[in-house]
Amino acid sequence: MAEESFPSPGHNNRQVTDDEHELLAARFSDDGIYGDPTDPQVITAGTGLSVNVRPDVAGSVRGHGWYSGSTTVSVPLSANIASQPRIDWIVLRLTRSDWKVRVAVVGGTPGAGAPTLTQETGTTGVYEIPLAQARILGGASSVTVTRAELYVGTRCRPCTSTTRNPNPRIGEHCIETDTGIERVWTGQSWKAVFDDSGEIVVNSPLSAWSTAVDSVLEKRNGSVHLRLGVWTRAANSQPVGDTRLPVLIPERFRHPRRGQYALGYVSGAGVCRMEIYAANTTRAGQVWLVQYPTISKGDNVMPHSGVSWVVD
Repeated sequence: MAEESFPSPGHNNRQVTDDEHELLAARFSDDGIYGDPTDPQVITAGTGLSVNVRPDVAGSVRGHGWYSGSTTVSVPLSANIASQPRIDWIVLRLTRSDWKVRVAVVGGTPGAGAPTLTQETGTTGVYEIPLAQARILGGASSVTVTRAELYVGTRCRPCTSTTRNPNPRIGEHCIETDTGIERVWTGQSWKAVFDDSGEIVVNSPLSAWSTAVDSVLEKRNGSVHLRLGVWTRAANSQPVGDTRLPVLIPERFRHPRRGQYALGYVSGAGVCRMEIYAANTTRAGQVWLVQYPTISKGDNVMPHSGVSWVVD
């Protein structure tokens, strides 16, 4: 068979068959229900051996739209005459013999767990996606429903840090072209999924200290990773009380509420403690020695290891 494209003037007078539509539209959106898990469940237990389909629900399977109707629909289940419980799948099923999408029941085997869903591709057969599981005890006259809806996903929008979608949906992604940050909407706030600041030197010169090794910061996927450098005491006098070190964390990398602590060594075997101040303090972004032994001119302060904190 030669190559084809459709719809086009030279293909079947621009008419598209059902199987061609599926091939064309199956990836226009994900298979599933339109909505998210915060919506009421689609399938609930009905009267006796039946389940109810919630009205005014929409979705799609392989590019074929589905609507549940304006009133509740009851779907019957078969009795379980065995002694062991049975689990049935309640599914949305595309049937290619008539190209309709309908709620259907995939009956399970008592004691065997949930059955396998059928997802056939091509121009014949059926394609099923999950809505719920119905559990029927042996000889029972009622069912227990566990929701299992598959939901259609959302796209990743290009935007800037000031032009994100003001009315996002749960699971929506965006990529900020001015910051390079990819974010996801949780239903409450935008959270960073991916970002990479690259290495940033955060030295901040002070006359009392010289910097022997740079302090370097990198933000990756919402977390800041700081490698403090090495400093040599340049002043003649011993510091009194808390003393500031030649480092300053840029505003966008500061923890909003909590300071971070780091250990280090002073020339010889002296142990010291440093604090990296949070954004809500008068020392925002500054690094100070808060506990330390005697420090003389020419002594080095050498941090023990890296420090990390979350900002997104």
